[in-house]
Amino acid sequence: MSLRTAIPASLRIGAMTAVAASLLLTACVSTTQSTATSENVAAKKIPAKVSAGTSLTVGAPDLKVALELSGQIDKLPFKVKWANISGGPQCSEAFRADALDICSSAEIPSINAHWTGLDTKLVAAKFRKDPIAYPIYELGIAPGTHIKTLADLRGKKIAYSPGQAQGALVLRILKKAGLTQQDVDLVELASTGDVYPTALGNRQVDAAPIADVNIKRYLTKYGRDGGTTIKHGLRDDPGHLWALTDSVSNAQKSAAIRELIKFWARAQIWIDDHPKQWIDGYYVKDQGLSHEDGEYLAERSGHPDFPADWTDAIERQQQTVDLLAKEQKHKAFDAGILFDRRYEHVAADAVAGERKTP
Repeated sequence: MSLRTAIPASLRIGAMTAVAASLLLTACVSTTQSTATSENVAAKKIPAKVSAGTSLTVGAPDLKVALELSGQIDKLPFKVKWANISGGPQCSEAFRADALDICSSAEIPSINAHWTGLDTKLVAAKFRKDPIAYPIYELGIAPGTHIKTLADLRGKKIAYSPGQAQGALVLRILKKAGLTQQDVDLVELASTGDVYPTALGNRQVDAAPIADVNIKRYLTKYGRDGGTTIKHGLRDDPGHLWALTDSVSNAQKSAAIRELIKFWARAQIWIDDHPKQWIDGYYVKDQGLSHEDGEYLAERSGHPDFPADWTDAIERQQQTVDLLAKEQKHKAFDAGILFDRRYEHVAADAVAGERKTP
């Protein structure tokens, strides 16, 4: 069985954003580029106060909305230029262009950045309480494929985006099922917009990880034809603030990043405590979703968790590094170098007095 399948032409037609994302993802996982030097910044002291004239360019559109809705945005003690980008491919390109200091992302982009010579640090970590009960992704199953369990993926076509969290999740699912890449047909396809649900509905792939409102929409549109989803039973909840190492190496920017982390963490608690305001202000007014879709997303998101000790998070990141290194032919490395542990306690300390028991 072939290890890779080309993206079907019918999926490429009219999907320029997916094509562009594919190019970015290819850059993210190229094995021809040198790895990052991973500067050790642990000994660099972060100033106790940040200068009001310090400026950060931040790629976290949802954070901007949360700070506006909670009345906190004007309390930031430094200047912020908000960039309307987030996620691995966009942030990586902005980092390389020196057009971004920090952004929100999952765990995979920082790994691929290291393998492609981009020196970055994870400066904040957020997970979900009870992550198995509140997964980000479910495995979408195309109509007529007769996939009931993960073991049934043998011999099936699975959508695969090697430079994104979805790609790593696919590899983890295969490992859990006792399968290898040679046991399935991986269809390389960037996960943007509704590309994966469309590919499932058109039966151009048999399975694909889908998230958020795409799960609801897929089941609504294709459920009558036999489309379904299955739970993968794995943790898929890492969320980070991800910064350029040059930015955390700069004294005043490092202080601004510390303050930003505090506002970010408190904003997540505010979102959790004010679902109605978040649904109306973000999902409906900012994202253009229906109120029903917003309620669905709020219910699926669970409750945030900010560990004051990153040891377990780094261990899980190491497992991901080792898996991707093996499956994508990269050199394994110490995942700890990706984390700037000077910020380890910042988020947890910021919300210690505000956290409510769900």
